[in-house]
Amino acid sequence: MSSYDRWLLRTENTTYAVRIAGEGRWAELASWGPHGTETGPSPFAVPHRTHFVTPADAAPAEYLPHGLRPFSGADLVVRRPGRERGTWWTFDSATQDGDRALRLTFADEEQGLRAALCYETVPGTDVILRWTELSCTGEEELRLERLDSAAVSIPVTDGARLTYLTGQWSQEFRRTQLELTRGRFEMASTQGVPGHAYAPWLAVQDAAEPAEGATPTYGVALEWSGNWHMAADAEPGGAVRIRAGRVPHEGAVRLAPGATLTTPRLACAFSPDGLDGLARVWHRYERRLSGERLERTRKVLYNSWEATGFDVDAAAQLELARTAADMGAELFVVDDGWFTGRHDETGGLGDWFPDPANFPDGFDHFIDEVRATGMDFGLWVEPEAVSPASRLYAEHPEWVYRIDGRPATLVREQLLLDLGRRDVQDFVVATLDRLLGDHAISYLKWDMNRPPTERGRPGGGPVEEQDLDAAHVAGYLRVLDHLRARHPHVTVEGCAGGGGRIEHATLARTDVVWPSDNTAPLDRLAIQYGYLHAHAPHTMSSWVTDSPGVFDPRPRSLAFRFVTAMAGVLGIGADIRHWSAGQRAEAARWVSRYKEIRDVVHRGEVRLLGSPADATCGVQYDEQDGARTVVTAWNTGRLDGAPLVPGRAARLRLRGLDPAARYTDERTGTVHGGAHLLHYGLPFAWTAQYDAELVVLVRQ
Repeated sequence: MSSYDRWLLRTENTTYAVRIAGEGRWAELASWGPHGTETGPSPFAVPHRTHFVTPADAAPAEYLPHGLRPFSGADLVVRRPGRERGTWWTFDSATQDGDRALRLTFADEEQGLRAALCYETVPGTDVILRWTELSCTGEEELRLERLDSAAVSIPVTDGARLTYLTGQWSQEFRRTQLELTRGRFEMASTQGVPGHAYAPWLAVQDAAEPAEGATPTYGVALEWSGNWHMAADAEPGGAVRIRAGRVPHEGAVRLAPGATLTTPRLACAFSPDGLDGLARVWHRYERRLSGERLERTRKVLYNSWEATGFDVDAAAQLELARTAADMGAELFVVDDGWFTGRHDETGGLGDWFPDPANFPDGFDHFIDEVRATGMDFGLWVEPEAVSPASRLYAEHPEWVYRIDGRPATLVREQLLLDLGRRDVQDFVVATLDRLLGDHAISYLKWDMNRPPTERGRPGGGPVEEQDLDAAHVAGYLRVLDHLRARHPHVTVEGCAGGGGRIEHATLARTDVVWPSDNTAPLDRLAIQYGYLHAHAPHTMSSWVTDSPGVFDPRPRSLAFRFVTAMAGVLGIGADIRHWSAGQRAEAARWVSRYKEIRDVVHRGEVRLLGSPADATCGVQYDEQDGARTVVTAWNTGRLDGAPLVPGRAARLRLRGLDPAARYTDERTGTVHGGAHLLHYGLPFAWTAQYDAELVVLVRQ
């Protein structure tokens, strides 16, 4: 096969071209962009002669092992026990299914390794999924010290602009940028979940181009619920090469003769329309992940946590439920504190039975009373956690992660179950089956509030034979898959101390996720702004609460809080018993308005209008057929203009509208030309009391 032979993969709007190079030793990217970019010379062309690096080190390689790529960063590092570290494979075969799927196989017969580079397009999107299958074909086991999923090369002229999502607990999904001209940028998590510090998501642009507008923008996202890493190398040849994969807890994974390991999938996306356009590509992909469950109405919920904490009492809960129902809530969720032994953080986890003292007339009677208000009923659980004082821990101390002879660290006064064990998985499955089968529960909030610390499994065989992180992920996904199959009517919310475990494997198996425990208005607006760059609004649960700002304490109106929460899946978490009659009436109006437009918010095309750093920002949602456009807008900064001093209203320029069409504002009946909204924008005359708005524009 010559170096000019190549394969094309086509998505809805893009083409990805791969060819074999290096005298059959590797696959490399020839082009990736809009249809037609595959015609012409490769933007990755490098001189045939290289100095102090090998040709493979300079190549835009799709996946290369240490051995062939010794200097610039290998994607795979394999060692045979007692032997050299290094793989020197050659191309073996190719299998292509039209322009939708591709499989390229390489083999190192001496080492006993076969690797298949796998590609698959996602219909109706501009996403290509990539992963690698590694097989031990020899008689000796192999030790995989690095096992990335894939590598992606991005053409840039003079450095790259990287956009990524950073934070900490209560400050997740902060959009962060840096320019990388030379060197390496890397982010990772070894907390057993993707974590709060970084999301496994990255966008890459040419630093010479603007971030928004008609700027080619590339993105990757790793589908993995455990330890991970993602690295970007600005290489000497000018391109930026991204590689990503999981990180084994034990440092290496053993691959036995005849065994095959499949890496997590890396989703690769492209948009010619900047970061905003890339966000829409990810949203379409996540709507596809939701499948037919996207059509399920995501109900307005009330959650009792911020009102009552651990003090769960049937009478107080019913008072909250009746008040919430009067405001239009459709679902009532009892959070932590409902089960035996759970009076504070120190007890109860693992003993998942309703506390009779909390529900003196019986748990089912309590649920019936809630459902009599017209609302569905939901429950909070933390299936991976166990309290040292619980009955479960007394019966099964071997079920927790631990290292013999070492002290156990308590995080939030709890330990973590080893969900990689089949018996632990069976216990969690049986527990959830019992709760959902015995009681009329239609919503389950799955929380996880501590990372694994002393991560060992005594009695589970030699440490070097264990792969605890992968086993835990497999157990977690097995339970979620069981919930989907056995209890399809139950809506599942994913949470890990807020946004600690949000990635595509979780999003494919849950209906909504909880981006952060921080519900303060301005703080939350910044979190949601970053979240919507990577994830779709129909997955984003958001509450209206009474919480003051953690990082920005400026007071905001009830309208501001509602419009913020209505930008995704609306919930209420305030202690509404203390709201005035006026506040409850206003809340009921907002809930009613939300129900009228939530289908547009959850299924429409999203455009981010400015950022929370601007005095006025918003999010635009366009109905698929263009009949309605919904705009959520906020004033985040100083007031500027009428009525304080003579001046003009603030304006948000909309995007993507038909300039020749006319749009009627449902609030005022004002008719705007499409060109007017695109050029001048939608006006907002902010005041100290009027700091947020929901606008619905109907196309005439």
